[in-house]
Amino acid sequence: MVRTQIQLPDPLYREVQRIAKAQDWSLAEVIRRGTEAIVRAYPAMKTEVARPWQFPAPIGAEVLIEDAATMHKVALSDADRGMP
Repeated sequence: MVRTQIQLPDPLYREVQRIAKAQDWSLAEVIRRGTEAIVRAYPAMKTEVARPWQFPAPIGAEVLIEDAATMHKVALSDADRGMP
């Protein structure tokens, strides 16, 4: 177990004392239980990314036009026909 020193504002210290007395716990036990509750509320997040994020592949679709300029023209012609 690691030993540490903390500073608490007076009102918070009085509340910790009140809880310790009501539960018949030490001040250290109240602090430990409070810290455990915070750790459960904020679980560790993954910091490493295995590979960079990519757009998912279209479902059941094939890209028939690979040239960007041609694709742009097709998209503009679809807009001219009133397609959504």
